[in-house]
Amino acid sequence: MTAPTVDVHAHVLLPEVEALVAGRPGHDAAKALDARRNGAEALAVSGPMVGERIPKLTDVAVRLAAMDQQGVDVQLVSPSPSHYHYWADEETATKVYRLANEATAAHCAAAPKRLRGLGLVPLQHPELTVEALDDALGNGLLGVEISSHAPGRELSDPAYEALWTRAEESGAVLFLHPFGCTLDERLDRWYLSNTVGQPTENAVALSHLIFSGVLDRHPGLKLVAAHGGGYLPTHIGRSDHAWSARSDAGAGCAHLPSSYLRRMYFDSLVHDPHVLRELVRVAGADRVLLGSDFPFDMGSEDPVGALRAAGLSPADFDAVRGGNAAALLDPTLT
Repeated sequence: MTAPTVDVHAHVLLPEVEALVAGRPGHDAAKALDARRNGAEALAVSGPMVGERIPKLTDVAVRLAAMDQQGVDVQLVSPSPSHYHYWADEETATKVYRLANEATAAHCAAAPKRLRGLGLVPLQHPELTVEALDDALGNGLLGVEISSHAPGRELSDPAYEALWTRAEESGAVLFLHPFGCTLDERLDRWYLSNTVGQPTENAVALSHLIFSGVLDRHPGLKLVAAHGGGYLPTHIGRSDHAWSARSDAGAGCAHLPSSYLRRMYFDSLVHDPHVLRELVRVAGADRVLLGSDFPFDMGSEDPVGALRAAGLSPADFDAVRGGNAAALLDPTLT
């Protein structure tokens, strides 16, 4: 095996960010909205779950030991999506992204041969996103993590053109990882806010990027979608049909929607070997990257084993296991 095993979906918890936002105007309202969307039963489970995983989320030595158990050589570490804080005003948002970028970089610097990092940008303030991306890159991070939308804005919003332009020209990685779901209280039982909400948000966000022409205007974007891109890759035929059959669906992008799947990257975290095989088929084996959602309970404790269960060819297995990520993130890893 010439390439290391690279997990592109792993998180770090940043207590300093939460200390910064505590008590600020808008924070309590945002927490209340999150509570309504998830429901009391989910919160009762999630709190202890996160609590028992704090060492893996904050202690580099504990993280590295867990990686060794999983057979993972390198992690791409991104802040927990709970740190987005898209409710924050400009001043608070600036402090959040600067602190998150600095703290994530410091965490990764403790094991520079094994950890690479991503920062944050405040999508609720498009005018700040370029400077936030530059701040992340200036801290030695490889790019930034973004959610599927910001309040009142989809990723197709023209206000983000400057962000896409800067990300493309700098070669920054954009890791699309939703937090929450706008279906709100319809998903507040049985953890539907995550099991249904996350793949829905992925599909909606990626569809906005495709149908609006963002990927036509910025073909060099290094966009990585968490959770295998959600429902979109396995249901892309419906998008293709709409693009062909309806003038309103086909007006914004130049090519069949399915063709854009081969311009993006997807992590392997789909929890089903048959779905993973289909993702490899429709996106291409060179566009799928190993992902675990380390160390949360909705992730995979054995991402390499989950990949092996898909029964890919040896070449495709090695590409997804680490070859693709090494080429995308840092050719020196090979």
